[in-house]
Amino acid sequence: MGSSILPDLGAEILIPVCAVIGIVFSLAQWLLVSNVKLSPGSPGNNGAGGKNGYSDYLIEEEEGLNDHNVVIKCAEIQTAISEGATSFLFTEYQYVGIFMVAFAILIFLFLGSVEGFSTKSQPCTYDKSKMCKPALATAIFSTVSFLLGAVTSVVSGFLGMKIATYANARTTLEARKGVGKAFITAFRSGAVMGFLLAANGLLVLYIAINLFKLYYGDDWGGLFEAITGYGLGGSSMALFGRVGGGIYTKAADVGADLVGKVERNIPEDDPRNPAVIADNVGDNVGDIAGMGSDLFGSYAESSCAALVVASISSFGINHELTPMLYPLIISSVGIIVCLITTLFATDFFEIKAVKEIEPSLKRQLIISTVLMTIGIGIVSWVALPSSFTIFNFGDQKAVKNWQLFLCVAVGLWAGLIIGFVTEYYTSNAYSPVQDVADSCRTGAATNVIFGLALGYKSCIIPIFAIAMSIFVSFSFAAMYGIAVAALGMLSTIATGLAIDAYGPISDNAGGIAEMAGMSHRIRERTDALDAAGNTTAAIGKGFAIGSAALVSLALFGAFVSRAAISTVDVLTPKVFIGLLVGAMLPYWFSAMTMKSVGSAALKMVEEVRRQFNTIPGLMEGTAKPDYATCVKISTDASIKEMIPPGALVMLTPLIVGIFFGVETLSGVLAGSLVSGVQVMLTSLNIGSPQPCNSPIKGSFLSCFCLGNICRLLSPHRTQGVLGIMLRSISRYP
Repeated sequence: MGSSILPDLGAEILIPVCAVIGIVFSLAQWLLVSNVKLSPGSPGNNGAGGKNGYSDYLIEEEEGLNDHNVVIKCAEIQTAISEGATSFLFTEYQYVGIFMVAFAILIFLFLGSVEGFSTKSQPCTYDKSKMCKPALATAIFSTVSFLLGAVTSVVSGFLGMKIATYANARTTLEARKGVGKAFITAFRSGAVMGFLLAANGLLVLYIAINLFKLYYGDDWGGLFEAITGYGLGGSSMALFGRVGGGIYTKAADVGADLVGKVERNIPEDDPRNPAVIADNVGDNVGDIAGMGSDLFGSYAESSCAALVVASISSFGINHELTPMLYPLIISSVGIIVCLITTLFATDFFEIKAVKEIEPSLKRQLIISTVLMTIGIGIVSWVALPSSFTIFNFGDQKAVKNWQLFLCVAVGLWAGLIIGFVTEYYTSNAYSPVQDVADSCRTGAATNVIFGLALGYKSCIIPIFAIAMSIFVSFSFAAMYGIAVAALGMLSTIATGLAIDAYGPISDNAGGIAEMAGMSHRIRERTDALDAAGNTTAAIGKGFAIGSAALVSLALFGAFVSRAAISTVDVLTPKVFIGLLVGAMLPYWFSAMTMKSVGSAALKMVEEVRRQFNTIPGLMEGTAKPDYATCVKISTDASIKEMIPPGALVMLTPLIVGIFFGVETLSGVLAGSLVSGVQVMLTSLNIGSPQPCNSPIKGSFLSCFCLGNICRLLSPHRTQGVLGIMLRSISRYP
């Protein structure tokens, strides 16, 4: 079988070094962003030249922005958004912390009770001739790794939110000097989040493995079974972060848009709107903190799934460390690849015009994918033996290192395909979204119908891409192939997160520009940044959904293997019943979250209406709205409403497994996987095509630039806004 070219010591050095490089790079990007000062400066300090072909000073003079009050106003708005987001997250984490401790106790009790909290070694699952660590040890270490994953997920989301709120006003101020400088500020801020999350997740997992190894020694099966708790902790916190943040975001969004845009006919992010601060806070707690925790959960789960399946392969049983750490080495190389890719956006290419923004972001995805393919090839050559054995449901399967390379590569490229198909169905540059825009002529009803049809149709090609990647990876390397294919999709997570975080930062920058009373030209620049971010964010979510599908299947394979189930027979009544129930669960979950959004939005709409009706001078701009009350409504509603959906997801496997057994549970897991992928894809794409608003803000004021939908001007704005609100809610279930 041979051995790997890279020695064990080389692997043990490479992983932490790459993680540290990622952290250092993120701090360097943060320092560059911090050079943009949120304090009034002298016009003479601006220098004589700017990157966009004319003097920064002249631009500020042209826009009338040498007034210190504008900068002070931006700083005040940023502080209000940051305080609102921090308040929400601290409140959320108090509730989530209680759940985290309670669920950790459940994990300990369930795992420990398997052998009556035995302290005696037990025969190993896969080799009865060997003795493995006792059940009590598995319970303790699994609980610790769960808490590690949960804390890392929470920290990742919180840091992402703080970075975003630190950068939003700075992006606004840089927009005075040109769209290029604003783009660099927003993208560097997103890169801080992306690299911190990827590097911290990798480093914490690597340290946990080495610490656990001190106890487990040669029992690698037990070691990596305990490590799976890390992925569970990350995904558990991501669930609450995504649901709570999503409810907050859409409640504020619906309240602000329905009353502000539709009833009062005021612009988006108008400071007269009482829900405007809550709306901007929602961008950070939902699209930044929630998204960061969400992608960290997938990242941790894919790594843990690959490790636990590899632990029963030939290099797991023979204790070959470098091949065993192959999943972590892929992630390490991914950090370096993403670092190089980021420089293409911030240093190698200069943005000089609005039309260059979206191509620059898409270039990030393509460059990172191409470079990562080369990196995967090198890693597969040096870190894997020429051939090895994978255990596939009791059978042994011989695998070549080039076959595993193809498994990772097919996952990586399938993610890119899913991303660009998602773009086709959600970008205003293509006919599907233009058809949705055209449907606004006859009202909100036809807009919703067209949006629903587009969303359902959009899942066809991504499903084929996922199916093909599953077929290829399973054919070559069984469940291990699927696990590393999922890791391949997430290997460029730092770049994906940078692009995803860039969008909400740009959105906040536009809101701050509007609230600070900056010129229309500045708002056009921030809107252009936001429009490109919305389209590429949909691409990033396509990556996340595809990887989630593969990770779920890999974890299902790990569950079936560890439960010693040789086959899952759908003709067995227990399994078939489980399939039906599992297929229903995503719809139940979606119903709960959508109702939660509706309840929270109802309270928000009533409060915004109350303020407009009772505060004299609010519409005239002579009185200040009560922003804090709207922030509190979104916070209280989202915290209260996130608990039932979270409990449904977390408790269902436990209840089914305890009362109906592993066969029914395997059916439930398989059914929810198959059904959930369709629901995720359609929900994302139903909510993302927003031709009347988000991809091109207020497109009814600017869509004359789109030629074939030039007739969609302001008379149809209300129908478009209503359609957007109805469809965009579906993105968060």
